[in-house]
Amino acid sequence: MPYATVDGLKLYWEETGSGTPIVFVHEFAGDLRSWEPQVRFLGRRYRCITYNARGYPPSDVSTSFEQHSQEQAADDILVIMKAAGVERAHIVGLSMGGYAAIHFGIRHPQHALSLTVCGAGFGSDPDKRAQFHRDTDAFATQLETEGMERGIRDYAIGPARVQHLNKDPRGFEEFRQQFAGHSAQGSANTLRGFMRRRDAIQTLEPQLREMRVPTHVITGDEDDNCLEPGIFMKRVIPGCGLTVMANTGHAVNLEDPDCFNRLVLDFLTLVDGGRWQPRDPRSYGKSTLSNKA
Repeated sequence: MPYATVDGLKLYWEETGSGTPIVFVHEFAGDLRSWEPQVRFLGRRYRCITYNARGYPPSDVSTSFEQHSQEQAADDILVIMKAAGVERAHIVGLSMGGYAAIHFGIRHPQHALSLTVCGAGFGSDPDKRAQFHRDTDAFATQLETEGMERGIRDYAIGPARVQHLNKDPRGFEEFRQQFAGHSAQGSANTLRGFMRRRDAIQTLEPQLREMRVPTHVITGDEDDNCLEPGIFMKRVIPGCGLTVMANTGHAVNLEDPDCFNRLVLDFLTLVDGGRWQPRDPRSYGKSTLSNKA
């Protein structure tokens, strides 16, 4: 079993296929198994690398939430790449992994061929920021006191996850069982150290405006907490495209894997072919009808 080591913690990773590397970064409720539909599809053409973040066995569970931060999550991607002997890769991240992908593009742009940022931005709404912090604290405590099986019962069918249940009950149950098998302590540490302390997307505007990594933001149209952050990223990242998947919640890669896989493949093909370009400055014209001042 391959491991990479960082901060005294071992991170478990796997790879499938050959060619240009893609590193997949999972969400809070998932792990490397969440990317199976993508690995099966893209592994035919790319070298697909998946890993479990710190706190997700068989990766090590940290002893303190202080070992979890936004910066560490981004740097862990590079640790995995180095362990796999990869200098540059396409980065695909969902939710928590999407945040890590964004910060990877800011902190390590020379190592990113592209960024696919999915379902990122939860907790960024200024009007709900305090509620986000309260809910995160309460959820972490609930997992520690009740354990994973009982502790996730409401979260797993939250407002942006019922779509997955309705579309694919069998797939949703597989997701739920995998989620329930996570470490309660590792998940609580992730909530307190990574999610609660992460920046709102809007506070990253100066860095995002300077980022030149080709970026594709994908979000579900029923993922209310991530729609506005997705539009925001489209507007401020020079080389960013935005795709909104219809009648879809948070787990875009699992709800509609066929559509998602094609979106990702089309994006990567354009990037690899040098055809993904920054937004034409003329499209920022003040007039609604022409480019005249």
